[in-house]
Amino acid sequence: MFNKLFETLDLNKDELLSRTELHAAAKRLEWHWPEAPIFALLDLLTVIGPISRSTFVNYMQQVSEDPLGPYGKILLKAPSFSIPSITKKETYHNDKQPHLKNLYGQEQAEIEYTDGILLLERFAGSKVASDYQRLLSSLEVLHLSTDVAGFLIIDPQRSFTKGAWMRSIGANADVDIKPIESAFNNCCKLLKKVYGNIDTMFTRCPFPPDSYDWHDPLVEVIDESQRYFIKPGNSVMFPPTNGFQRWVERCFDGPKTTLVLGGCTLNSCLRVSSMETFRFFKNRSLQVVVDLSLSGARLRNFKNSSNHGGRSAVESAIHQMMDAGVQVVRHVNWT
Repeated sequence: MFNKLFETLDLNKDELLSRTELHAAAKRLEWHWPEAPIFALLDLLTVIGPISRSTFVNYMQQVSEDPLGPYGKILLKAPSFSIPSITKKETYHNDKQPHLKNLYGQEQAEIEYTDGILLLERFAGSKVASDYQRLLSSLEVLHLSTDVAGFLIIDPQRSFTKGAWMRSIGANADVDIKPIESAFNNCCKLLKKVYGNIDTMFTRCPFPPDSYDWHDPLVEVIDESQRYFIKPGNSVMFPPTNGFQRWVERCFDGPKTTLVLGGCTLNSCLRVSSMETFRFFKNRSLQVVVDLSLSGARLRNFKNSSNHGGRSAVESAIHQMMDAGVQVVRHVNWT
């Protein structure tokens, strides 16, 4: 069975399965939700190079015998355990956009992030915008050195802005995802300055092939061999074999003290991931920070609701994170 699958995916019949072949074959076979977990696993396992037929069959056999399937011990084979997680992207480090390390001790140029308040006012009305502005005003701007922090972006995938997840949320989806799109674009602007200088990692949810890739503007910024953590649910802590715990332990076994999170969504994956990370690493004195300028949620979740005691789902999530010990800030100013 696994040999037959390999032959189907090995388009050029060279007895090696490359990432490019995987993507082309998956689209040709019209893989969708049922195949999304296997597609995610194979994408990760081929991220730094092709795998042979024997390796493929061995991996698939291991998946078939594991109660957690593609979310089990097979993830220990992922390259993120043995290879550094960041690759310098010199493309953006030129005279017009100075390398971040040359700005130490100098006044750092401000990154022109998309203004979330103006976005809310345009698409959700002045009441929603002013309520969120008052919430932001109660939070601080955190000044943070790249030497003491790591950066994790939760699920910055095109599924949330152009793909399967967006299509699943129904009418007015193109408007409802505006704050998520804005957050991803702000992450992109930041990465153009700091990628390769901050220990940076990402999570990805298992989505169908046409929705699995990074949010479109990020494709040009993130290295093709960038590793990531597969996250099938709301928490980056599951499955425990996905590499996240090992990465945190490696990063913070030294001078690093702070993990900054951004991505989507504020009231779901970001909320759960930040709280569970803080709880798990509490004895290590890890400071967990959520940067709201880099974090998004559906537009409707910025509106007050009786389901959250008259608060919005976003405001409720922010208070839950803070009550759990997570530091939620208006913006991180990297130095």
